[in-house]
Amino acid sequence: MTWILEGAAILCLLYYGVIALYSGLSTSFALIWPTMAIFFVLLAAGLHYYHRHPQSVPQWLVVSTATFCTACLVIFVAVELLIGWSAVTSTRRAAEYVIVLGAKVRGSELSNSLKKRLDKALEYAENNPNTVLVLSGGKREGEDISEAEAMYDYLQYNGIPESQLLLEEQSVNTVQNIVFSKTVIDYQEKYKAMEARESLLDSYKERSDSVKIAVLTSNYHVFRAKSIARKQGIYNISGIAAPGDPVLAIHMWVRECFAVLKDKFMGKM
Repeated sequence: MTWILEGAAILCLLYYGVIALYSGLSTSFALIWPTMAIFFVLLAAGLHYYHRHPQSVPQWLVVSTATFCTACLVIFVAVELLIGWSAVTSTRRAAEYVIVLGAKVRGSELSNSLKKRLDKALEYAENNPNTVLVLSGGKREGEDISEAEAMYDYLQYNGIPESQLLLEEQSVNTVQNIVFSKTVIDYQEKYKAMEARESLLDSYKERSDSVKIAVLTSNYHVFRAKSIARKQGIYNISGIAAPGDPVLAIHMWVRECFAVLKDKFMGKM
């Protein structure tokens, strides 16, 4: 068992090096890998000491450590299964609105993750020309333009008409993506109702609540995005999964587990 833990620590450090070379040391949550490496080394050292001096280690410490590690493993596997199930069962049904979640923009250049989401959005929009894409993402540190504007430029350049695009440029996290995009959709539905001279508020509200909405994001992110949407009252939400960056895939799936647990404990999903 000791050599397994030591090997896991080495793999964590190697993968951290890959992340640093590929996307930089500032990559979100990247420090989890050296942290996990230290954790595995400490476990290996403790196990090695226990094998040499079993009588000097309190039994409660052994049981507590084993229970903690087992619980962490069970929770991690359970959450990853939920994330994976949402990714593989994402739907392709036609929706009236698809919320396309933003991702990192470097200056004005799309990150690989965002480009993959937009390529999926292009494919979906071409197959569903009546669907409106709500491009959601504000301007964050290190970005010259908002993520929504970067997405808009890319989709327009690739032939998606302006009439099929709406922008939401204020959000900086997934909860805001969903909440602010829903507001954009509500305004759009209200505008359509006014155009059709449907002035009765009750009939508009019934229509607004029945609109078919989907959220398009990276495969590992679909579960959390849909759960947050349901928490915000969008019960008819469906998910559309875009492939993630292959180099960062392991990192993103591990990071997402912690994000799911954090949002669950904070009542966001």
